[in-house]
Amino acid sequence: MTVTEFGNPEAAMVLVQPVDARDLSTMEGEIREIRRLSTVDFHLMAVQVDRWNDDLSPWAAPAVFGREDFGCGAGGLLQEILTRCSGEDKTFLIGGYSLAGLFALWAACQTDRFAAVAAASPSVWFPGFTDYLRTHSLHSRAVYLSLGDREEKTRNPVMATVGSRIREVCEILRADSIRCALEWNSGNHFRDPDLRTGRAFAWALNSLSGQQAE
Repeated sequence: MTVTEFGNPEAAMVLVQPVDARDLSTMEGEIREIRRLSTVDFHLMAVQVDRWNDDLSPWAAPAVFGREDFGCGAGGLLQEILTRCSGEDKTFLIGGYSLAGLFALWAACQTDRFAAVAAASPSVWFPGFTDYLRTHSLHSRAVYLSLGDREEKTRNPVMATVGSRIREVCEILRADSIRCALEWNSGNHFRDPDLRTGRAFAWALNSLSGQQAE
């Protein structure tokens, strides 16, 4: 597991984000956005994922675009991540974009190690996920969700459910007394992923620190 670190390694707030090579190339923009919206000091661990559809999927599912099916490697990746989330003087937050955002939500159902989740345009259309969330409580105190306002306007019948699914996820979390924000962004899934992820983490940092979230 390759980890690239940003920010202050001594900071009490530690952000954990699964990324691919494209995400890494835009991390500086994400970091600037976090700092623009939050004054909370942080350390970010970008965990590079080699097999995106395998390592971030909580269970196997057929391909919904292209030919690559989804694997069930999320459990193994989470165990590796947790080995780096030690220290009682640290507060850990997990987040990411797209399938990494879905992974972050799922991971928070498996462990109480993450105080908040920052899920930007998460793939909550993933087959069976909202049903899973109804029977498996999330252990985080605060969750940020976002979606582009054009993401549900697609001809793909599975991915077109993402709007209704993200509203459903927000309702489930709020019913479970978890602080949940749902923000709608302009554009499709591929617009400004670095800025959207930065806003997600900034909201989570502000929420945990008691600052007014933007």
